[in-house]
Amino acid sequence: MPLPKPGSDAGAAALDRIVQRPADAVLSFDFDGTLAPIVSDPRDARAYPGVTAELARLAPLVGRLVIITGRPAAVAVEYGGLTDVAGILVLGHYGLERWEDGRVTAPDPPIGVGLVREELPELLRRSGAHDGTWIEDKGHSLAVHTRRAADPDAALEILRIPLAALAQRAGLTVEPGRRVIELRPAGMDKGSALAAVMAGAGEDAAVLYAGDDLGDLAAFDAVERLRDKGLRGLTVCSGSTEVAELAARADLVVDGPPGVAELLTGLREAITGRR
Repeated sequence: MPLPKPGSDAGAAALDRIVQRPADAVLSFDFDGTLAPIVSDPRDARAYPGVTAELARLAPLVGRLVIITGRPAAVAVEYGGLTDVAGILVLGHYGLERWEDGRVTAPDPPIGVGLVREELPELLRRSGAHDGTWIEDKGHSLAVHTRRAADPDAALEILRIPLAALAQRAGLTVEPGRRVIELRPAGMDKGSALAAVMAGAGEDAAVLYAGDDLGDLAAFDAVERLRDKGLRGLTVCSGSTEVAELAARADLVVDGPPGVAELLTGLREAITGRR
């Protein structure tokens, strides 16, 4: 399967470096909307067919294979079928949690998460939340979803201000997404998580990051900062009609999780074809 061509010189150079020197490459991915299709209920999300198998084939070929997600790390591992993918690193809760070799390490959630858990149902009631609005408790954070509502965007809009006020009172930060608003601990985002992974990379390293949502912009920023330091970097948008900002920033836009699956196959074939 041929590799797609990035629209920027920097992206093309990074992709070439990944293929030519895979042992120095870090391949990193968001989960929902990138490796797994977006679904009405996040509990039903599973990796797109063929993705897990391609990750397993790529893992021994590259320097590092990483998933950075807002989900709890163990949930992403379960839903992605990643338990047996040797060498994969899964960073959950935007990097607060680390899953590796079957073990999860994470700090205790801040007190503010408990406050939000206690007050959020009543806040939704007082705010006139639309039917179909529901709360996802992730342990270290809570997310309010409106995808099931008759008008998901309008349902989300009426909650933005009250949720922001609650987050401020609880000492949390607001993470907007595709028909979801998450209240989570501050101090860590996908860019920080990616930068930490790359901290020990050598001067010949190259990094790919693929995502689909607003939370992935921080990782795109991190890739650009790494470029400024001389590393090769490629940003990939798993395209959708719901978020345009990421596509405008990406070196390469693919057609959602099916496009990401094809990219994985193309990378693996290009790398092994050199041998």
